[in-house]
Amino acid sequence: MRGILASSIGVTCAAALALPLAPPAAASAAASVSSVSSAGTPAPVADVATRTVGTAGARAGARAEVPGSTQSLPLRPLTRDRASGAVLGLTPRTVRTFSLLGVVWDDPSVDLHGRVQVRTRAASTGDWTDWQDVETHYTQHGADPDSSEAASGKARGATAPLWVGESDGVEVRVLPEPDAGEPEDVDPVGTGSDEGASGGEGAGEVSTLPAGMRLDLVDPGEAEPGESAGGAEPQAEPGESEGPEPQAEPGESAEGAEGAEGAEPAEGAEVPRTGVMTAAAKAASAANSALVPLGATQIPSLTAEETREELVALRGTGLTEQQQAKPYIGPRPSIVTRRGWGADESLREKSFVYTSKVKAAFVHHTASGNSYSCSQAPSLIRGFYRYHTNSLGWRDIGYNFLVDKCGRIYEGRAGGVAKPVKGAHTMGFNSKTTGIAVIGSYGSKKPSSKAVKAVARLTAWKLGLHGMNPKKKTSLTSGGGNLYAKGKKVKMKVISGHRDGFNTSCPGGKLHKKLGSVRSKAAGYQGR
Repeated sequence: MRGILASSIGVTCAAALALPLAPPAAASAAASVSSVSSAGTPAPVADVATRTVGTAGARAGARAEVPGSTQSLPLRPLTRDRASGAVLGLTPRTVRTFSLLGVVWDDPSVDLHGRVQVRTRAASTGDWTDWQDVETHYTQHGADPDSSEAASGKARGATAPLWVGESDGVEVRVLPEPDAGEPEDVDPVGTGSDEGASGGEGAGEVSTLPAGMRLDLVDPGEAEPGESAGGAEPQAEPGESEGPEPQAEPGESAEGAEGAEGAEPAEGAEVPRTGVMTAAAKAASAANSALVPLGATQIPSLTAEETREELVALRGTGLTEQQQAKPYIGPRPSIVTRRGWGADESLREKSFVYTSKVKAAFVHHTASGNSYSCSQAPSLIRGFYRYHTNSLGWRDIGYNFLVDKCGRIYEGRAGGVAKPVKGAHTMGFNSKTTGIAVIGSYGSKKPSSKAVKAVARLTAWKLGLHGMNPKKKTSLTSGGGNLYAKGKKVKMKVISGHRDGFNTSCPGGKLHKKLGSVRSKAAGYQGR
């Protein structure tokens, strides 16, 4: 159902919308949170609502093994705030502890034309932040329009997730903007205090807002005891490669059953963590069984020669002489597995979806802010994963890989890092591509040199598996979007930014400008 909330700033609302009652566990948790506020700020009202969204592979028992939760609070019409012009939001309130947030609405095809601003209260100090902007243009991330993932009936529209750190209080305001278009590149930064926010009427017309708007507060949970927090800082390795370009791998799109067996793991792989694994966790880990043992938390890096030998092994026997020649492929970088960052495998759909090959890589930013430490990156990824599955209704996390600002690389969507897993990252161009997200916001802030180098190393290896030259262009067929109509064949750079396939500011201007360097570095790692 597609509904629209139309309102004007000059209209006041006499009655507040009632929030659903919290279940006993949530109410108990809310009661245990102290109502601390900064000077001059009214004590927040305890107001907690919890929503648990299941997926086809969800099991209550498995979810309990890896803590984490989503609180969902419907946004209300506001009768105050003349200074900001906000017409929808939430007044200050105490909630259960969370670390990541986003605003969600019913129809994923509807864009939010306006601004969403939040401020939160730090659980450790009780101090409130200044107002921060949340990136509202996020609907262009997701499954292709006619894909089974998009047609599941579970998908919802949403803002980008914003990482705020451990917090126990929140306030939200939505400011509609008439004739709003794609915004300039901005980072979520403070825009001032709440001075002047008071009752009264505003003036002027406002644009319509999506129906069913609500704030989702995500607690990413803790990784299981003994799990890796990201591993050692990666070291760059020179790419040494020669010989003709290998042939692309054949194959058709398919939904694979879980738990398929692979080749023997590579020597020197990290010893897997002991402990009971669910069937879903075993399946996700087994998808990498050609590279590492079952249960490994990290896929180790390989030298250029070792990577070439592994590629021949992955392709199997019966290859032609040309296919067995030394390929152009970069050394395999170290990759933290889903088990390494603590994925709750019960949240995702059970099966894996593959495309036939990988012809291009799309680079993104998560637009989640830059106020995180590298040791927190696994928590952010668990938050993105829960937000993408529970809040947005996707089958799994959308990105195939993620990179933190220290240059560590993480496995994203399940199905195997060396396999052509179909993601939900660049609407219209998810087939025959891979999606790499650099954690942070890079509209006005430059990405770290370590992150840029990591993207180059990852693309040199991943694209090299399929014989793709990072300095060239390739032909892709659009699945539908706001730049290219469905079915249109498009010449795209083998390493492109999200904005090259969709009208969006992603991956941020500062990161997009680094893609030329990424291409040249990746080609160098491949020995070109």
